[in-house]
Amino acid sequence: MHNDLLRLQTMHNGEKAEPTFSAAEMARRQDGLRGMLGEMKLDAVILTSYHNINYFADFLYCSFGRRYAFVVTASRAVSVSAGIDAGQPWRRTIGDNVTYTDWRKDNYLHALQQELKGCRRVGIEFDTVPLDLFRQFQDGFPGVEFVDVGQATMWMRAIKSDEEIALIRGGAHTADLGGAAIRAAIGEGASEYEIALAGTQAMVRHIAKTYPHAELMDTWVWFQSGINTDGAHNPVTSRRLRKGDILSLNCFPMIAGYYTALERTLFLDHIDDASLRVWEVNVKVHRRGLEILRPGARCGDIAAELNEIYRSEGLLGYRSFGYGHSFGVLSHYYGREAGVELREDINTVLKPGMVVSMEPMLTLPEGMQGAGGYREHDILVLTEDGAENITGFPFGPEHNIVEA
Repeated sequence: MHNDLLRLQTMHNGEKAEPTFSAAEMARRQDGLRGMLGEMKLDAVILTSYHNINYFADFLYCSFGRRYAFVVTASRAVSVSAGIDAGQPWRRTIGDNVTYTDWRKDNYLHALQQELKGCRRVGIEFDTVPLDLFRQFQDGFPGVEFVDVGQATMWMRAIKSDEEIALIRGGAHTADLGGAAIRAAIGEGASEYEIALAGTQAMVRHIAKTYPHAELMDTWVWFQSGINTDGAHNPVTSRRLRKGDILSLNCFPMIAGYYTALERTLFLDHIDDASLRVWEVNVKVHRRGLEILRPGARCGDIAAELNEIYRSEGLLGYRSFGYGHSFGVLSHYYGREAGVELREDINTVLKPGMVVSMEPMLTLPEGMQGAGGYREHDILVLTEDGAENITGFPFGPEHNIVEA
């Protein structure tokens, strides 16, 4: 093929970027992955998810309809990226990089074939490989056995290193700053989106100042009011605030693919008795959850105990999701350490080094007294003998009834 239409390119443009973590930390992760190769008798792994590529390569890709991968063998670690990104993936990857071009539709697969010659047993993430890609793998690697590594890598990510905890702690502080900016912007007649922008700008500026080598991407705010508070993930609108509104503050700073969160219920100017009762019940659940979120506790048992508080108040039927989840490499569009969620059907026993949220929520529908969505959210780092709450923004009626 003519050189102007190469299938693969080497785009080592510029110098390697300042990594998020130390060389020792990234070696720990990649060595752990290679240890998994040995245990599972794999020749290689093809990681395709945002979260695993970011975790093991320190590179967070932008798909835009194209495929990406991080291939790890006993001796090599290489990201496979689309030519549209030029040298950025190489600069960010802890390892090598190969770029595939658009000139033929199967160039991505061709790149993988060059990296995996002779491999007979290859790990892939069953939970993030769609059926059409799996079929391409089967056709492109005849005779190769594909084995799931999605669960194994999830458990590797579930226990955080000291460097990860330091980054998560910085994210929680960033969220507190965003919350303060949002609270200052709240007022009668202010729109949800303008209030959200105040929080986003405060967080992005702080991340840029504190982590000058980080890429600034994905930090966002959901600020909801009135009926818009009923769902935890409802987008920002142009609705304007009125006195007596229930409000939901949700800050999500993203630092190098690591998500943290701050979520708080507030009211503007005043609160009626029915709403105050519901809020106080949710705060009671939140406080108890913070007390029992400890190493040795089983996720399902935590959920069951907190359910009893709601049940005793006649509100259990208005709970809408689990009580919390693991933190680390995740976002609203990727990642989830599903084995560490505070739900009735999860039997995981919590361990030191896990980072888990407590986030009870009640939603009462329109037409009921106390209608609206009530949610609090703190992040806890599990230690050898307890847990450290790294969220500083206050919660509850005594703090978050905001003057109009």
